Amino acid sequence: MDLNEALTYVEPHLKKARFDHTIRVVETAVQLTGLHGGNKKKAELAGAFHDYAKYRPTEELKRWILKENLPKDLLSFHYELWHGPVGSILVEREYGITDAEIKFAIRYHTTGRDNMSQLEKMIFLADYIEPGRNFPGVDKVREVAQTNLNEACLMALQNTIPFLMSKNQRIYPDTFYAYNFFMKLHDHEQEERGNG
Repeated sequence: MDLNEALTYVEPHLKKARFDHTIRVVETAVQLTGLHGGNKKKAELAGAFHDYAKYRPTEELKRWILKENLPKDLLSFHYELWHGPVGSILVEREYGITDAEIKFAIRYHTTGRDNMSQLEKMIFLADYIEPGRNFPGVDKVREVAQTNLNEACLMALQNTIPFLMSKNQRIYPDTFYAYNFFMKLHDHEQEERGNG
């Protein structure tokens, strides 16, 4: 499946503003592969489908979570988190996308997780820094993303976790696992510099 075909499938499922966001996520993900290496085609498909399930009714999302091999604890958290995991199932069911890396990038683009792949990092970041995003701290993350994916992901999480706490929202455990994963990489990088 090429990018144009993927976007043709996705467009009817998204509101106009969300489809425009999707195009910017694809462009940003492709730009990140140009800077950091990676598979451009996979980045295009994961970017195109990352919000595929965003506007499915919450009852439908809930049914998929209950029916499929997805963590049931998702149901204890805000439904905004459900579209990634459910989207990763629907792209296989409806379009035959079985590539595990693409599916994981879709599944974890909102929460992050421990031990993220290069593609997962790129989609997570592209969703966060695409040019339509405008909130405190995003420009600094954009700047760092040009040279260091891991640091940029860490900064995004360092912005997101306190923001969710300030809103008195529960935070999905995978987000803390992602934070610890990137913090460990950060500490390792600092040690390497110290020894260099």
